[in-house]
Amino acid sequence: MHTSEGGPLHQRLGAEFRRRIEAGEWPEGVPVPSEAQLCEEFGTSRGPVRQALAQLRAEGHLVGGRGRPPVAHRVTPSQPFASLMSFTQWARSIGRTPGQFTVEVARRRASPEAAARLGLDEGAPVVDLVRLRHLDGVPAMVERSTFVLDAGAHLFAVDPDAGSVYEALTSRGVDLHHARHTIDAIAADRADADLLDVTAGQPLLRVRRLAFTSDGTPVEYADDRYLPSMATFTIENTLEGRTVAGRDRSDGAAFDPTGKEPQ
Repeated sequence: MHTSEGGPLHQRLGAEFRRRIEAGEWPEGVPVPSEAQLCEEFGTSRGPVRQALAQLRAEGHLVGGRGRPPVAHRVTPSQPFASLMSFTQWARSIGRTPGQFTVEVARRRASPEAAARLGLDEGAPVVDLVRLRHLDGVPAMVERSTFVLDAGAHLFAVDPDAGSVYEALTSRGVDLHHARHTIDAIAADRADADLLDVTAGQPLLRVRRLAFTSDGTPVEYADDRYLPSMATFTIENTLEGRTVAGRDRSDGAAFDPTGKEPQ
């Protein structure tokens, strides 16, 4: 950790401790290093270390107490599924550092599934985007999107690693109005496993998204695959029949037939 860069020391220590828990460097259920050990490792006094550990305890990343050493606990982050927040905005709103690695941006012929979803002729030109998304440097999701050519062509003029693709596209006049989501489970194939650093066949949460313009024309078909440890989904019904859905810290699955989910 570069303790000389960016923000108060206790916040930088907290981000590093959180990263270690999420990456499994501090295994779940195992006591974390003592304050004295951390002070020695980072060359600091107990104050910043205690502040950082207290913040992690408040977030649920550390459990235990009453004379027992705190142990690591992985917390699955929560994102409002039906909100207008992008992955990047959401991550920052919960104090996490978002990131992405672009695997490819390519113009190619639409696959049969993408063509059917987007109302195109099979083999029509489209733009495919594949990205690996991170939280605090830890792989969280593989994102695969197919855009109709008029919208996707803008991706060649932007940097997909710079943040929200939806924000970049809307700023260039692309009409992204609403989306339909379908959620299920799928086994990680070899490509997923390599990107997410897991074993092939491991269960993933899959969110298939069809995004529309304001007049209902399909503009994007996406297949996002999440590590269950990084995002789960819940659904809540109101007496008025309105559905409130969200990525959550608890188990469950959510389906929002009308909400947007910008990237």
